[in-house]
Amino acid sequence: MGEPHGIGIVGLGVISAQYLETLRAHPGVQIIAVADLNVERAAEVAAGIPGCRALTVDELVADPDVQTVLNLTVPAAHAEVALAALGRGKNVYGEKPLAPGLAAAQNIIDAAGSAWVGCAPDTVLGTGIQTARAAIDEGVIGRPVAATATWVSAGHESWHPNPDFYYREGGGPLLDMGPYYLTSLFHFLGPVARVSGVSSRPKAVRRIGSGPRVGEEIPVEIDTHVTGVLEHVGGAVSTVTFSFDGAATGAAPLEVHGETGSLSVPDPNQFSGDVRLRRPREKEWMPVEPRAGYVNGGRGIGLLDFVAGGGRADGTIALHVLEIMTSLMESARIGRRVEVTTTAERPTLVPLTDEERWRH
Repeated sequence: MGEPHGIGIVGLGVISAQYLETLRAHPGVQIIAVADLNVERAAEVAAGIPGCRALTVDELVADPDVQTVLNLTVPAAHAEVALAALGRGKNVYGEKPLAPGLAAAQNIIDAAGSAWVGCAPDTVLGTGIQTARAAIDEGVIGRPVAATATWVSAGHESWHPNPDFYYREGGGPLLDMGPYYLTSLFHFLGPVARVSGVSSRPKAVRRIGSGPRVGEEIPVEIDTHVTGVLEHVGGAVSTVTFSFDGAATGAAPLEVHGETGSLSVPDPNQFSGDVRLRRPREKEWMPVEPRAGYVNGGRGIGLLDFVAGGGRADGTIALHVLEIMTSLMESARIGRRVEVTTTAERPTLVPLTDEERWRH
């Protein structure tokens, strides 16, 4: 085995704990350095990782031992950090979205050169989504013709003490949760050619339900219910709904319908879950045994997959998904279908890989 791949982490917020759990002890990578606006937090994290140093962002992207920059900053800083790293010849792997806007995201892809760009979500590499994809690719449901994706909640103000950003430009249920569902649909059915969208904003204000600001009203500046139709290049049609305006839903997170059967697919925000199959005239859904994906995967598995040569969480997929989302909102605004200009290659299926194997 060669030397471990050097990682530098920029941004040590809440999500970083999950990445650290996956990467800290993995023999294939070494966390060389960390950086955060909170220098005390950076020093604390570095102290808990052998050989790791707390640096500034500029120092981290310039460090010759750092081969890949893991970008866990807030979305508004994604492009700035990614471009700084790519400018130094580093690979970049980032949290979703690739950038808050399509032009900035395209700039990141264009700046890659010989480096690679990866992006979350990598939950789609777990056994839930990969098993469903394997079944589709094997023809278990025949030719796929349609799919649905549904995510509904009452909004995050009930539990989040500072939910303002969810209701401003760049927020909303589509950009918050859409990447998990739309990336899954991409893995199942391939790229999207055009979209049609409709959206609404039933409430002008929201009331914070917890924390020190409980009872405070905040303005709603974006649409909070988005529904749309995706026309895939291969001919299948997906119907999607993302909403902050319902109590809950009993719908499966994802369903894929083919000429000879239908699949019910688990939450794409998780790495695992039960895939179920039902055929015409059968009365019950039958479980599909896990047959693909990283077993008990964790956030950061997409980066490990890149280091191992898989590249399945490629940035071009994240760019395509971002354009699907921005095009849905544009379609809702102008009242007609919108062509999607980007595309991406479906990555190869993840072989069923047990936890002991991918962790070591």
